[in-house]
Amino acid sequence: MSSVQQVLQRANWRITGAGVALLVLVAFSSPVFLLTLAPVYGTTPSHIFHNYGVAIAGGVGWFLKDIIHRLSGGRMPYLLPALAFWVPTIQNFIFQQSSSLGNPTGPLFTDIFCFYPLVLLTVASAGKLLQSGLHLNQHGDLVSEHVPFLGSYAIYSIGHVFAEGIISKFLGSAFFFSRTGLQLFIATLYSVAVPSKLLVLAIPSILFSFTANPHLHTSRATAVLNTALHEEGYALVARQDSSTGYISVLDNLEDGFRVMRCDHSLLGGQWIKEYRHYKPELKDPIYAVFTMLEAVRLVETDHGAPRVDASSKALVIGLGVGTTPSALISHGIETTIVEIDPVVHKFATQYFHLPSNHISVIEDATSFVHNAQKSSNPPQYDYIVHDVFTGGAEPVELFTLEFLQGLSSLLTHDGVIAINYAGDISLYPAALTVRTIQAVFPSCRIFREEVAAEDNAEFTNMVIFCKKSSTTPLQFRDPVAGDYLGSKFRETYLMPKHEVNPSRFREIEKYGKSVLVAKETNRLHKYLDRGALEHWEIMRKVMPNAVWENW
Repeated sequence: MSSVQQVLQRANWRITGAGVALLVLVAFSSPVFLLTLAPVYGTTPSHIFHNYGVAIAGGVGWFLKDIIHRLSGGRMPYLLPALAFWVPTIQNFIFQQSSSLGNPTGPLFTDIFCFYPLVLLTVASAGKLLQSGLHLNQHGDLVSEHVPFLGSYAIYSIGHVFAEGIISKFLGSAFFFSRTGLQLFIATLYSVAVPSKLLVLAIPSILFSFTANPHLHTSRATAVLNTALHEEGYALVARQDSSTGYISVLDNLEDGFRVMRCDHSLLGGQWIKEYRHYKPELKDPIYAVFTMLEAVRLVETDHGAPRVDASSKALVIGLGVGTTPSALISHGIETTIVEIDPVVHKFATQYFHLPSNHISVIEDATSFVHNAQKSSNPPQYDYIVHDVFTGGAEPVELFTLEFLQGLSSLLTHDGVIAINYAGDISLYPAALTVRTIQAVFPSCRIFREEVAAEDNAEFTNMVIFCKKSSTTPLQFRDPVAGDYLGSKFRETYLMPKHEVNPSRFREIEKYGKSVLVAKETNRLHKYLDRGALEHWEIMRKVMPNAVWENW
Protein backbone atom coordinates (compact mmCIF):
# COMPACT_ATOMS: atom_id res chain seq x y z
CA MET A 1 0.00 0.00 0.00
CA SER A 2 1.42 3.39 -1.01
CA SER A 3 1.96 6.20 1.47
CA VAL A 4 -0.86 8.17 -0.19
CA GLN A 5 -3.24 5.26 0.30
CA GLN A 6 -2.15 4.95 3.93
CA VAL A 7 -2.83 8.61 4.53
CA LEU A 8 -6.25 8.31 2.90
CA GLN A 9 -7.05 5.22 4.92
CA ARG A 10 -6.11 6.94 8.19
CA ALA A 11 -8.23 9.94 7.20
CA ASN A 12 -11.19 7.66 6.49
CA TRP A 13 -10.79 5.93 9.84
CA ARG A 14 -10.69 9.31 11.60
CA ILE A 15 -13.89 10.37 9.84
CA THR A 16 -15.56 7.06 10.67
CA GLY A 17 -14.35 7.29 14.27
CA ALA A 18 -15.80 10.78 14.58
CA GLY A 19 -19.16 9.49 13.33
CA VAL A 20 -19.17 6.64 15.82
CA ALA A 21 -18.10 9.00 18.64
CA LEU A 22 -21.00 11.36 17.89
CA LEU A 23 -23.51 8.51 18.09
CA VAL A 24 -22.07 7.37 21.43
CA LEU A 25 -22.15 10.93 22.79
CA VAL A 26 -25.77 11.53 21.84
CA ALA A 27 -26.59 8.14 23.42
CA PHE A 28 -24.96 9.35 26.65
CA SER A 29 -26.79 12.66 26.40
CA SER A 30 -30.26 11.09 26.50
CA PRO A 31 -30.27 9.70 30.07
CA VAL A 32 -28.38 12.77 31.28
CA PHE A 33 -31.02 15.08 29.84
CA LEU A 34 -33.73 13.07 31.61
CA LEU A 35 -31.82 13.49 34.86
CA THR A 36 -31.88 17.27 34.45
CA LEU A 37 -35.64 17.26 33.83
CA ALA A 38 -36.45 15.21 36.93
CA PRO A 39 -35.93 17.89 39.63
CA VAL A 40 -38.34 20.22 37.82
CA TYR A 41 -40.94 17.76 36.50
CA GLY A 42 -40.34 14.45 38.27
CA THR A 43 -38.76 11.29 36.95
CA THR A 44 -41.90 9.61 35.63
CA PRO A 45 -43.39 12.58 33.70
CA SER A 46 -39.98 13.33 32.16
CA HIS A 47 -39.98 9.89 30.52
CA ILE A 48 -43.48 10.01 29.01
CA PHE A 49 -42.54 11.49 25.61
CA HIS A 50 -38.74 11.55 25.73
CA ASN A 51 -37.85 8.25 24.07
CA TYR A 52 -40.49 8.60 21.36
CA GLY A 53 -39.13 12.03 20.47
CA VAL A 54 -35.53 10.79 20.43
CA ALA A 55 -36.49 8.01 18.00
CA ILE A 56 -38.33 10.45 15.69
CA ALA A 57 -35.57 13.09 15.83
CA GLY A 58 -32.89 10.47 15.16
CA GLY A 59 -34.80 8.98 12.24
CA VAL A 60 -35.42 12.40 10.68
CA GLY A 61 -31.76 13.31 11.13
CA TRP A 62 -30.59 10.15 9.40
CA PHE A 63 -32.86 10.39 6.39
CA LEU A 64 -32.26 14.12 5.94
CA LYS A 65 -28.51 13.94 6.43
CA ASP A 66 -27.70 14.74 2.81
CA ILE A 67 -30.01 17.76 2.75
CA ILE A 68 -28.64 19.04 6.08
CA HIS A 69 -25.09 18.50 4.87
CA ARG A 70 -25.78 20.45 1.70
CA LEU A 71 -27.61 23.32 3.41
CA SER A 72 -24.84 23.73 6.00
CA GLY A 73 -22.10 23.55 3.41
CA GLY A 74 -20.63 20.56 5.23
CA ARG A 75 -20.11 22.58 8.43
CA MET A 76 -22.86 21.00 10.56
CA PRO A 77 -20.54 18.64 12.54
CA TYR A 78 -18.45 21.64 13.57
CA LEU A 79 -21.49 23.41 15.03
CA LEU A 80 -22.37 20.49 17.30
CA PRO A 81 -19.90 21.24 20.16
CA ALA A 82 -21.24 24.79 20.46
CA LEU A 83 -24.83 23.53 20.38
CA ALA A 84 -24.07 20.96 23.10
CA PHE A 85 -22.65 23.69 25.36
CA TRP A 86 -25.77 25.81 24.85
CA VAL A 87 -28.20 23.06 25.90
CA PRO A 88 -27.95 23.56 29.71
CA THR A 89 -28.24 27.34 29.35
CA ILE A 90 -31.34 27.26 27.16
CA GLN A 91 -32.77 24.56 29.40
CA ASN A 92 -32.29 26.73 32.48
CA PHE A 93 -34.33 29.58 31.01
CA ILE A 94 -37.11 27.23 29.90
CA PHE A 95 -37.23 25.75 33.41
CA GLN A 96 -38.25 29.18 34.73
CA GLN A 97 -41.50 28.80 32.79
CA SER A 98 -42.35 25.34 34.14
CA SER A 99 -45.43 26.50 36.06
CA SER A 100 -46.86 28.07 32.89
CA LEU A 101 -45.95 25.11 30.69
CA GLY A 102 -47.37 22.55 33.09
CA ASN A 103 -46.70 18.84 33.18
CA PRO A 104 -46.18 16.77 30.99
CA THR A 105 -46.17 19.64 28.46
CA GLY A 106 -43.11 21.17 30.12
CA PRO A 107 -40.77 18.20 29.64
CA LEU A 108 -41.92 17.81 26.03
CA PHE A 109 -41.43 21.51 25.31
CA THR A 110 -37.95 21.42 26.87
CA ASP A 111 -37.03 18.35 24.82
CA ILE A 112 -38.24 19.98 21.61
CA PHE A 113 -36.27 23.18 22.07
CA CYS A 114 -33.16 21.80 23.78
CA PHE A 115 -32.50 18.14 23.15
CA TYR A 116 -34.26 16.92 20.02
CA PRO A 117 -32.38 19.41 17.77
CA LEU A 118 -29.10 18.08 19.20
CA VAL A 119 -30.22 14.51 18.48
CA LEU A 120 -31.39 15.31 14.95
CA LEU A 121 -28.25 17.21 13.93
CA THR A 122 -25.88 14.78 15.67
CA VAL A 123 -27.40 11.76 13.92
CA ALA A 124 -27.38 13.62 10.59
CA SER A 125 -23.72 14.57 11.03
CA ALA A 126 -22.73 11.10 12.24
CA GLY A 127 -24.55 9.47 9.31
CA LYS A 128 -22.79 11.68 6.81
CA LEU A 129 -19.40 11.07 8.42
CA LEU A 130 -19.93 7.31 8.38
CA GLN A 131 -21.09 7.51 4.78
CA SER A 132 -17.97 9.45 3.79
CA GLY A 133 -15.51 7.47 5.90
CA LEU A 134 -16.73 4.11 4.65
CA HIS A 135 -17.34 5.29 1.05
CA LEU A 136 -20.93 4.05 1.19
CA ASN A 137 -22.43 6.71 -1.03
CA GLN A 138 -20.72 5.39 -4.11
CA HIS A 139 -22.76 2.16 -4.21
CA GLY A 140 -26.23 3.66 -4.27
CA ASP A 141 -28.05 0.47 -3.27
CA LEU A 142 -30.30 -0.47 -0.36
CA VAL A 143 -27.57 -2.43 1.42
CA SER A 144 -25.16 0.49 1.46
CA GLU A 145 -27.92 2.73 2.88
CA HIS A 146 -29.65 0.51 5.43
CA VAL A 147 -26.70 -1.44 6.85
CA PRO A 148 -25.08 1.74 8.24
CA PHE A 149 -28.51 2.90 9.48
CA LEU A 150 -29.00 -0.31 11.45
CA GLY A 151 -25.37 -0.22 12.56
CA SER A 152 -25.81 3.33 13.80
CA TYR A 153 -28.91 2.32 15.73
CA ALA A 154 -26.94 -0.55 17.30
CA ILE A 155 -24.12 1.81 18.29
CA TYR A 156 -26.63 4.23 19.83
CA SER A 157 -28.43 1.44 21.73
CA ILE A 158 -25.22 -0.04 23.12
CA GLY A 159 -23.99 3.42 24.07
CA HIS A 160 -27.29 4.17 25.83
CA VAL A 161 -27.13 1.01 27.95
CA PHE A 162 -23.47 1.64 28.76
CA ALA A 163 -24.26 5.25 29.70
CA GLU A 164 -27.01 4.24 32.12
CA GLY A 165 -24.61 1.82 33.83
CA ILE A 166 -21.86 4.41 34.17
CA ILE A 167 -24.25 7.09 35.40
CA SER A 168 -25.91 4.86 37.99
CA LYS A 169 -22.51 3.93 39.39
CA PHE A 170 -20.77 7.31 39.43
CA LEU A 171 -23.54 9.96 39.56
CA GLY A 172 -22.75 12.47 42.29
CA SER A 173 -19.21 11.20 42.88
CA ALA A 174 -17.47 14.24 41.35
CA PHE A 175 -18.14 17.69 39.88
CA PHE A 176 -18.47 16.45 36.31
CA PHE A 177 -20.72 13.62 37.50
CA SER A 178 -23.41 15.99 38.67
CA ARG A 179 -26.35 16.41 36.31
CA THR A 180 -25.39 19.68 34.68
CA GLY A 181 -21.72 18.78 35.09
CA LEU A 182 -22.33 15.73 32.91
CA GLN A 183 -23.95 17.92 30.25
CA LEU A 184 -20.84 20.10 30.13
CA PHE A 185 -18.56 17.06 30.17
CA ILE A 186 -20.41 15.58 27.19
CA ALA A 187 -20.19 18.92 25.38
CA THR A 188 -16.45 18.90 26.01
CA LEU A 189 -16.23 15.43 24.47
CA TYR A 190 -18.18 16.73 21.46
CA SER A 191 -15.44 19.32 20.97
CA VAL A 192 -12.79 16.57 21.18
CA ALA A 193 -14.61 14.35 18.68
CA VAL A 194 -15.12 17.24 16.24
CA PRO A 195 -12.50 19.98 16.88
CA SER A 196 -13.92 23.26 15.66
CA LYS A 197 -13.13 26.96 15.62
CA LEU A 198 -16.88 27.52 15.87
CA LEU A 199 -16.60 26.53 19.52
CA VAL A 200 -16.07 30.23 20.17
CA LEU A 201 -19.86 30.57 19.80
CA ALA A 202 -20.25 28.59 23.03
CA ILE A 203 -18.22 31.01 25.19
CA PRO A 204 -21.24 33.00 26.49
CA SER A 205 -23.02 29.79 27.50
CA ILE A 206 -19.91 28.37 29.18
CA LEU A 207 -19.44 31.58 31.19
CA PHE A 208 -23.10 31.56 32.19
CA SER A 209 -22.95 27.92 33.25
CA PHE A 210 -20.00 28.39 35.59
CA THR A 211 -21.13 31.68 37.09
CA ALA A 212 -24.93 31.89 36.99
CA ASN A 213 -26.54 28.53 36.26
CA PRO A 214 -27.93 27.45 39.68
CA HIS A 215 -27.91 23.80 38.64
CA LEU A 216 -24.11 23.59 38.43
CA HIS A 217 -22.30 22.73 41.64
CA THR A 218 -19.80 25.59 41.77
CA SER A 219 -19.51 28.07 44.65
CA ARG A 220 -20.56 30.97 42.42
CA ALA A 221 -23.55 29.11 40.95
CA THR A 222 -24.58 27.94 44.44
CA ALA A 223 -24.55 31.56 45.61
CA VAL A 224 -26.87 32.41 42.71
CA LEU A 225 -29.10 29.51 43.76
CA ASN A 226 -29.28 30.72 47.34
CA THR A 227 -30.13 34.24 46.20
CA ALA A 228 -33.12 32.86 44.28
CA LEU A 229 -34.13 30.66 47.22
CA HIS A 230 -33.87 33.51 49.75
CA GLU A 231 -36.37 35.51 47.73
CA GLU A 232 -38.84 32.69 48.39
CA GLY A 233 -37.93 32.36 52.07
CA TYR A 234 -35.71 29.28 51.73
CA ALA A 235 -32.01 28.49 52.11
CA LEU A 236 -29.93 25.61 50.78
CA VAL A 237 -28.22 23.52 53.46
CA ALA A 238 -26.72 20.76 51.30
CA ARG A 239 -27.20 19.08 47.93
CA GLN A 240 -25.83 16.13 46.00
CA ASP A 241 -26.83 14.00 43.03
CA SER A 242 -27.35 10.37 43.91
CA SER A 243 -28.73 7.06 42.73
CA THR A 244 -32.40 7.81 43.44
CA GLY A 245 -32.44 11.46 42.42
CA TYR A 246 -31.26 14.98 43.13
CA ILE A 247 -31.07 15.13 46.94
CA SER A 248 -31.05 18.45 48.76
CA VAL A 249 -31.75 19.80 52.24
CA LEU A 250 -33.60 23.12 52.50
CA ASP A 251 -34.51 25.38 55.41
CA ASN A 252 -37.70 27.41 55.43
CA LEU A 253 -36.55 30.71 56.93
CA GLU A 254 -39.98 32.08 57.74
CA ASP A 255 -41.84 29.15 59.30
CA GLY A 256 -38.81 27.38 60.72
CA PHE A 257 -38.74 23.90 59.23
CA ARG A 258 -36.22 21.79 57.31
CA VAL A 259 -37.01 19.39 54.46
CA MET A 260 -35.17 16.82 52.39
CA ARG A 261 -35.93 16.86 48.70
CA CYS A 262 -35.57 14.05 46.15
CA ASP A 263 -36.15 15.31 42.61
CA HIS A 264 -39.69 16.75 42.54
CA SER A 265 -40.84 15.33 45.88
CA LEU A 266 -40.19 15.70 49.58
CA LEU A 267 -38.90 12.78 51.63
CA GLY A 268 -39.94 14.45 54.87
CA GLY A 269 -39.06 17.30 57.14
CA GLN A 270 -38.68 18.55 60.71
CA TRP A 271 -39.58 21.66 62.62
CA ILE A 272 -36.27 23.25 63.61
CA LYS A 273 -37.57 26.43 65.23
CA GLU A 274 -36.89 26.20 68.95
CA TYR A 275 -39.12 27.38 71.78
CA ARG A 276 -37.94 28.11 75.29
CA HIS A 277 -40.35 25.84 77.16
CA TYR A 278 -40.86 23.13 74.55
CA LYS A 279 -38.14 20.49 74.32
CA PRO A 280 -39.38 17.19 72.81
CA GLU A 281 -36.97 14.26 72.79
CA LEU A 282 -37.06 14.28 68.99
CA LYS A 283 -37.70 17.08 66.53
CA ASP A 284 -41.33 17.14 65.43
CA PRO A 285 -41.98 16.06 61.83
CA ILE A 286 -43.85 18.36 59.49
CA TYR A 287 -46.02 15.51 58.15
CA ALA A 288 -48.44 13.58 60.34
CA VAL A 289 -48.04 10.32 58.40
CA PHE A 290 -44.53 9.67 59.75
CA THR A 291 -45.81 9.96 63.31
CA MET A 292 -48.78 7.75 62.47
CA LEU A 293 -46.36 5.04 61.32
CA GLU A 294 -44.98 4.98 64.87
CA ALA A 295 -48.36 3.60 65.99
CA VAL A 296 -47.08 0.20 64.85
CA ARG A 297 -45.83 -0.05 68.46
CA LEU A 298 -49.35 0.38 69.80
CA VAL A 299 -50.91 -2.62 68.07
CA GLU A 300 -51.98 -5.08 70.73
CA THR A 301 -50.66 -8.64 70.85
CA ASP A 302 -52.99 -11.62 70.50
CA HIS A 303 -52.30 -12.72 74.05
CA GLY A 304 -52.89 -9.28 75.52
CA ALA A 305 -49.49 -8.91 77.15
CA PRO A 306 -47.78 -5.55 76.46
CA ARG A 307 -44.81 -5.51 74.12
CA VAL A 308 -41.43 -4.78 75.68
CA ASP A 309 -39.48 -2.25 73.61
CA ALA A 310 -36.09 -3.21 74.98
CA SER A 311 -36.47 -6.79 73.72
CA SER A 312 -38.13 -5.90 70.39
CA LYS A 313 -36.62 -5.60 66.94
CA ALA A 314 -37.78 -3.43 64.06
CA LEU A 315 -37.07 -3.36 60.33
CA VAL A 316 -37.59 -0.09 58.47
CA ILE A 317 -37.70 -0.24 54.65
CA GLY A 318 -37.03 3.30 53.37
CA LEU A 319 -35.47 6.00 55.52
CA GLY A 320 -36.57 9.44 54.35
CA VAL A 321 -35.43 11.95 56.97
CA GLY A 322 -35.59 9.23 59.61
CA THR A 323 -38.63 10.32 61.64
CA THR A 324 -40.10 6.86 62.29
CA PRO A 325 -36.85 4.94 62.86
CA SER A 326 -35.58 7.70 65.16
CA ALA A 327 -38.68 7.28 67.31
CA LEU A 328 -38.32 3.49 67.39
CA ILE A 329 -34.68 3.84 68.41
CA SER A 330 -35.62 6.36 71.10
CA HIS A 331 -38.04 3.81 72.55
CA GLY A 332 -35.13 1.36 72.90
CA ILE A 333 -36.04 -0.88 69.97
CA GLU A 334 -33.17 -2.48 68.04
CA THR A 335 -33.79 -0.99 64.59
CA THR A 336 -32.45 -2.07 61.20
CA ILE A 337 -32.80 0.52 58.42
CA VAL A 338 -32.69 -0.56 54.78
CA GLU A 339 -32.13 2.42 52.48
CA ILE A 340 -31.02 2.19 48.85
CA ASP A 341 -29.55 5.70 48.66
CA PRO A 342 -26.36 6.42 50.65
CA VAL A 343 -26.83 10.18 50.31
CA VAL A 344 -30.29 10.01 51.90
CA HIS A 345 -28.76 8.15 54.84
CA LYS A 346 -25.88 10.62 55.10
CA PHE A 347 -28.15 13.67 55.04
CA ALA A 348 -30.63 12.11 57.50
CA THR A 349 -27.74 11.58 59.91
CA GLN A 350 -26.08 14.97 59.42
CA TYR A 351 -29.10 17.27 59.18
CA PHE A 352 -32.08 15.43 60.74
CA HIS A 353 -30.53 13.93 63.88
CA LEU A 354 -30.90 10.26 62.95
CA PRO A 355 -29.40 8.39 65.95
CA SER A 356 -26.24 6.47 65.21
CA ASN A 357 -27.24 3.42 67.27
CA HIS A 358 -29.01 1.53 64.51
CA ILE A 359 -28.14 -1.16 62.00
CA SER A 360 -27.71 0.48 58.60
CA VAL A 361 -28.04 -1.46 55.37
CA ILE A 362 -27.42 0.49 52.15
CA GLU A 363 -29.01 -1.90 49.69
CA ASP A 364 -32.02 -2.40 47.48
CA ALA A 365 -34.86 -3.73 49.66
CA THR A 366 -35.64 -6.64 47.32
CA SER A 367 -32.04 -7.86 47.57
CA PHE A 368 -32.02 -7.44 51.34
CA VAL A 369 -35.23 -9.41 51.85
CA HIS A 370 -34.16 -12.13 49.41
CA ASN A 371 -30.77 -12.54 51.10
CA ALA A 372 -32.33 -12.48 54.58
CA GLN A 373 -34.75 -15.24 53.62
CA LYS A 374 -31.96 -17.39 52.21
CA SER A 375 -29.64 -16.97 55.20
CA SER A 376 -29.07 -19.90 57.55
CA ASN A 377 -30.66 -17.99 60.41
CA PRO A 378 -33.21 -15.51 58.97
CA PRO A 379 -33.75 -12.47 61.20
CA GLN A 380 -37.12 -12.05 62.88
CA TYR A 381 -38.68 -8.66 63.56
CA ASP A 382 -41.51 -7.63 65.86
CA TYR A 383 -42.22 -4.54 63.75
CA ILE A 384 -41.75 -3.80 60.07
CA VAL A 385 -42.28 -0.31 58.64
CA HIS A 386 -42.53 -0.14 54.85
CA ASP A 387 -42.24 3.47 53.62
CA VAL A 388 -40.72 3.80 50.17
CA PHE A 389 -42.59 6.54 48.31
CA THR A 390 -40.35 8.94 46.37
CA GLY A 391 -40.34 11.02 43.22
CA GLY A 392 -44.09 10.94 42.74
CA ALA A 393 -44.43 7.19 42.32
CA GLU A 394 -44.37 4.02 44.36
CA PRO A 395 -41.67 1.48 43.41
CA VAL A 396 -44.16 -1.20 42.44
CA GLU A 397 -41.70 -4.07 42.87
CA LEU A 398 -41.87 -3.43 46.63
CA PHE A 399 -45.64 -3.98 46.66
CA THR A 400 -45.74 -7.31 44.86
CA LEU A 401 -47.10 -10.48 46.38
CA GLU A 402 -43.62 -12.02 46.35
CA PHE A 403 -41.96 -9.12 48.18
CA LEU A 404 -44.69 -8.89 50.80
CA GLN A 405 -44.49 -12.64 51.37
CA GLY A 406 -40.77 -12.16 51.95
CA LEU A 407 -41.49 -9.51 54.58
CA SER A 408 -44.03 -11.81 56.20
CA SER A 409 -41.38 -14.49 56.56
CA LEU A 410 -39.21 -12.02 58.49
CA LEU A 411 -42.02 -11.05 60.86
CA THR A 412 -42.49 -12.81 64.18
CA HIS A 413 -45.69 -14.78 64.71
CA ASP A 414 -47.12 -11.92 66.75
CA GLY A 415 -45.48 -9.21 64.63
CA VAL A 416 -46.98 -6.10 63.06
CA ILE A 417 -46.30 -4.33 59.77
CA ALA A 418 -47.17 -0.75 58.79
CA ILE A 419 -47.15 0.05 55.08
CA ASN A 420 -47.32 3.61 53.78
CA TYR A 421 -48.94 3.99 50.37
CA ALA A 422 -48.89 7.48 48.84
CA GLY A 423 -51.10 7.95 45.82
CA ASP A 424 -54.59 8.46 44.49
CA ILE A 425 -56.61 5.94 46.47
CA SER A 426 -59.48 6.13 43.98
CA LEU A 427 -57.34 4.50 41.27
CA TYR A 428 -56.76 0.86 40.45
CA PRO A 429 -53.14 0.67 41.79
CA ALA A 430 -54.28 1.56 45.32
CA ALA A 431 -56.98 -1.12 45.26
CA LEU A 432 -54.52 -3.64 43.80
CA THR A 433 -51.99 -2.79 46.51
CA VAL A 434 -54.51 -3.18 49.33
CA ARG A 435 -55.78 -6.51 47.99
CA THR A 436 -52.20 -7.79 47.59
CA ILE A 437 -51.38 -6.83 51.18
CA GLN A 438 -54.56 -8.49 52.45
CA ALA A 439 -53.65 -11.65 50.54
CA VAL A 440 -50.49 -11.92 52.64
CA PHE A 441 -51.58 -10.47 55.98
CA PRO A 442 -54.98 -11.69 57.23
CA SER A 443 -55.79 -8.93 59.73
CA CYS A 444 -55.46 -5.32 58.54
CA ARG A 445 -56.85 -1.84 59.15
CA ILE A 446 -56.40 1.13 56.82
CA PHE A 447 -56.06 4.80 57.73
CA ARG A 448 -55.48 7.92 55.66
CA GLU A 449 -53.37 10.84 56.81
CA GLU A 450 -56.22 13.34 56.64
CA VAL A 451 -59.82 13.59 55.56
CA ALA A 452 -60.56 14.22 51.89
CA ALA A 453 -59.95 17.79 50.80
CA GLU A 454 -62.77 20.05 49.73
CA ASP A 455 -61.88 19.52 46.08
CA ASN A 456 -62.39 15.77 46.61
CA ALA A 457 -58.78 15.05 45.65
CA GLU A 458 -57.95 11.50 46.67
CA PHE A 459 -54.15 11.74 46.51
CA THR A 460 -53.07 11.05 50.08
CA ASN A 461 -50.84 8.99 52.35
CA MET A 462 -52.58 5.80 53.37
CA VAL A 463 -51.14 3.57 56.10
CA ILE A 464 -52.13 -0.08 56.22
CA PHE A 465 -51.50 -1.72 59.62
CA CYS A 466 -51.47 -5.53 59.52
CA LYS A 467 -50.81 -8.44 61.82
CA LYS A 468 -49.31 -11.70 60.75
CA SER A 469 -51.74 -13.47 63.05
CA SER A 470 -55.51 -13.47 62.60
CA THR A 471 -56.36 -14.87 66.01
CA THR A 472 -57.82 -11.54 67.13
CA PRO A 473 -58.78 -8.36 65.23
CA LEU A 474 -56.14 -5.67 64.99
CA GLN A 475 -56.54 -3.19 67.84
CA PHE A 476 -54.43 -0.34 69.22
CA ARG A 477 -53.73 0.07 72.91
CA ASP A 478 -54.23 3.45 74.48
CA PRO A 479 -51.00 5.47 74.36
CA VAL A 480 -49.28 6.57 77.55
CA ALA A 481 -47.12 9.64 78.18
CA GLY A 482 -43.90 7.82 77.25
CA ASP A 483 -45.21 7.03 73.77
CA TYR A 484 -45.24 10.72 72.87
CA LEU A 485 -41.53 11.35 73.59
CA GLY A 486 -42.43 14.74 75.06
CA SER A 487 -43.97 15.86 71.74
CA LYS A 488 -47.23 17.77 71.44
CA PHE A 489 -47.25 16.87 67.74
CA ARG A 490 -47.24 13.16 68.59
CA GLU A 491 -50.00 13.67 71.11
CA THR A 492 -52.13 14.94 68.23
CA TYR A 493 -51.13 12.61 65.40
CA LEU A 494 -49.72 9.37 66.85
CA MET A 495 -53.06 7.55 67.05
CA PRO A 496 -54.55 6.85 63.59
CA LYS A 497 -57.92 8.59 63.23
CA HIS A 498 -59.25 8.61 59.68
CA GLU A 499 -60.06 4.97 58.98
CA VAL A 500 -60.82 3.84 55.43
CA ASN A 501 -63.43 1.18 54.79
CA PRO A 502 -61.61 -1.66 52.95
CA SER A 503 -64.77 -2.42 50.99
CA ARG A 504 -64.04 0.55 48.70
CA PHE A 505 -61.04 -1.33 47.31
CA ARG A 506 -63.05 -4.45 46.59
CA GLU A 507 -65.32 -2.40 44.35
CA ILE A 508 -62.54 -1.77 41.82
CA GLU A 509 -62.31 -5.39 40.66
CA LYS A 510 -63.40 -4.54 37.14
CA TYR A 511 -60.06 -2.88 36.35
CA GLY A 512 -57.97 -5.99 36.57
CA LYS A 513 -56.62 -8.86 38.62
CA SER A 514 -56.95 -9.00 42.37
CA VAL A 515 -53.27 -9.15 43.38
CA LEU A 516 -49.99 -7.82 42.01
CA VAL A 517 -47.31 -10.34 41.08
CA ALA A 518 -43.76 -9.48 40.11
CA LYS A 519 -44.01 -10.44 36.45
CA GLU A 520 -47.02 -8.16 35.84
CA THR A 521 -45.85 -4.83 37.31
CA ASN A 522 -45.71 -3.26 33.84
CA ARG A 523 -49.52 -3.20 33.83
CA LEU A 524 -49.39 -0.26 36.25
CA HIS A 525 -47.25 2.14 34.22
CA LYS A 526 -50.11 4.22 32.83
CA TYR A 527 -51.55 4.62 36.32
CA LEU A 528 -48.15 5.60 37.71
CA ASP A 529 -47.93 8.35 35.09
CA ARG A 530 -51.26 9.77 36.20
CA GLY A 531 -50.35 9.54 39.88
CA ALA A 532 -47.00 11.25 39.30
CA LEU A 533 -48.70 14.14 37.49
CA GLU A 534 -51.16 14.55 40.38
CA HIS A 535 -48.25 14.53 42.81
CA TRP A 536 -46.46 17.19 40.77
CA GLU A 537 -49.45 19.51 41.10
CA ILE A 538 -49.51 18.96 44.86
CA MET A 539 -45.80 19.62 45.29
CA ARG A 540 -46.13 22.90 43.38
CA LYS A 541 -48.58 24.02 46.09
CA VAL A 542 -46.34 22.83 48.93
CA MET A 543 -43.31 24.89 47.92
CA PRO A 544 -42.88 27.83 45.50
CA ASN A 545 -42.16 27.21 41.82
CA ALA A 546 -38.76 28.87 42.09
CA VAL A 547 -37.63 26.35 44.71
CA TRP A 548 -38.32 23.47 42.33
CA GLU A 549 -36.94 25.24 39.24
CA ASN A 550 -33.69 26.53 40.75
CA TRP A 551 -32.45 23.22 41.99
